[in-house]
Amino acid sequence: MTDDEKIKDIIDKLRPFLINDGGDIEFIKYENNIVYIKMLGACAGCSLIDYTLKDGVETAIKEEVPSVKEVVNIS
Repeated sequence: MTDDEKIKDIIDKLRPFLINDGGDIEFIKYENNIVYIKMLGACAGCSLIDYTLKDGVETAIKEEVPSVKEVVNIS
């Protein structure tokens, strides 16, 4: 499984939790050890987006794909 596939798989596992809160997440690309995603719905304007992104999504991805340096939200 490639790193891209692993990252997409992790995002797919996190998606139901975000949808449950009225949001969603979209994988954009993985380039130069940085994952680019787009937070959608309620997540896009949520005051906790940084917490969700860094402590949730980024941590989960880094555990499975150690080469990832950062997860960046493209708005």
